[in-house]
Amino acid sequence: MRLVVDLNRCQGYAQCAFLAPDVFTMHGEEALSYDPFAAEEQRENVARAVAACPVQAILVDALDAPGGTAVAPGEETSGDR
Repeated sequence: MRLVVDLNRCQGYAQCAFLAPDVFTMHGEEALSYDPFAAEEQRENVARAVAACPVQAILVDALDAPGGTAVAPGEETSGDR
């Protein structure tokens, strides 16, 4: 899965760092760093972090979704039911 954080939009609330600490980390009070190619086993934590971001600064491109379709965390495809 590939992540992109809009660092211009990010306000340093750090919800992502609390929910997915293996992917997102804070340096100081406002500087966020993250792994843009998070491991698949982090998918659930990343989905929680995306949902918790108050400014919706985190985007996820699920390149490995069934059928090659890009899916945001928490979304289902017809094959998931």
